[in-house]
Amino acid sequence: MSTVDTSKNLTPSAAAKLRRTAWYRSERFSRLWAMIALGVLLALVTGEQGNTRDIFFSIESTVTGPNLWICLALTVGVWALREFAATPIKGAVTKARESAKSATSGGPVGSLRGRFQSDKRLKLGGIAVLLILVLVIPSGLERTWQTVLVDQIAIFALLAIGLNVVIGWAGLLDLGFFAFFAVGAYSTAYWTGRLPIEPPVVLNNFWVIPVAVVTCLVFGLVLGAPTLRLRGDYLAIVTLGFHEIIYLVAKNADGLTGGPQGARLIPDFSIDFAGLEYKWSIKPLPYWYLLVFFIVLVIILFSRLEHSRVGRAWTAIREDEIAAAANGVNTVQFKLMAFAIGASTSGVAGVIFTSKYGYINPEVFPLLQSILILAYVIFGGMGSIPGVLIGTAILVWLPEALKDWVDPSDRYMYLGALLVIMMIYRPQGVWPSRRRQRELKMAEEGIGDADAMSEPAGGKF
Repeated sequence: MSTVDTSKNLTPSAAAKLRRTAWYRSERFSRLWAMIALGVLLALVTGEQGNTRDIFFSIESTVTGPNLWICLALTVGVWALREFAATPIKGAVTKARESAKSATSGGPVGSLRGRFQSDKRLKLGGIAVLLILVLVIPSGLERTWQTVLVDQIAIFALLAIGLNVVIGWAGLLDLGFFAFFAVGAYSTAYWTGRLPIEPPVVLNNFWVIPVAVVTCLVFGLVLGAPTLRLRGDYLAIVTLGFHEIIYLVAKNADGLTGGPQGARLIPDFSIDFAGLEYKWSIKPLPYWYLLVFFIVLVIILFSRLEHSRVGRAWTAIREDEIAAAANGVNTVQFKLMAFAIGASTSGVAGVIFTSKYGYINPEVFPLLQSILILAYVIFGGMGSIPGVLIGTAILVWLPEALKDWVDPSDRYMYLGALLVIMMIYRPQGVWPSRRRQRELKMAEEGIGDADAMSEPAGGKF
């Protein structure tokens, strides 16, 4: 059906009014208004604290002081750089891509690029070099950053990879994923004999890992079973309630979990086999190598899973569950598998974290951590394992890098500002999956039901 250009039939004054309306309603200036609002919000939350004598003191000092203009200059500057300075850069990048594409048909550079794309040995060699750097570089870091690598980046990377299965591949919004981490941690305390109830047999920490993984799988099924008919906001609320249930049980069931005191004196990892004896200590590097091993193992297994029949079924459910069911996909089975398999990485992370610290209590598992893991996945790129790892590393590193200059209560505010800017200019994430990037582009163009995460509350009709 053809469209009619009505602007040709308008009077000059009406046409000028239409152009002015289009000016301030364009996408470029919609982003400008968003960045201005973000600047005002940043000024308010970083300004002077209020007091009981004058409830408007904080707002007045923010509006009249230089902090507002500094924040506005920062946010509007980001907008201007993105909208105007990036245009010639984008053109240069496009020309470089075109020249590189033309070079692939001949010449040494083109043949080398084509060989790298087609030769799996070169690709595996690049991965091996990256893995060597990951193992070698931490030994040269300060003890503080080694601890950050183990306690935050590596642990949360495992959790984010698991949540990526639920959100990025199956399209199921889960706001209580950190509860599975608590399940893995308390499984460690139970099977090492550190809870009020005695286990049938005390296990070594390495043997606890498969047991904790199976336990998290079962809890994933328990969460998935009553939520199979829910989608969108309703599913998010149910998973939120699941986290609160786990947290309250851990806090109040004194005879089962130890209550607010939790569990203490949990043993470290140790090996005693065929004359080989080694015991992990409080030093972070041995735990870093252990976590890297499990992260690589999980990446290999999940990468194979993504491109299997199960991964394709998850993609179909994410894009349109009704259409997937109409084409013979057992949505009940595959949604249960997504919850269970995604939760499995929490078992490994929970065992390693609990063994390293030697104690746990309910306050270690706040709801904020579930929200942060979700932010890591979205920031890095839903559906992309490299993106999830990069997003976790950046968002964990940023608050630690700001700790010498920013008040601890304000660190997550800057994190939120970064997420807002990211969602305005790059909603697909830092390193998006090709499939997800294509879906977002189709959604922007209005082609089909491309964006599975934008469905209305209560599901589709």
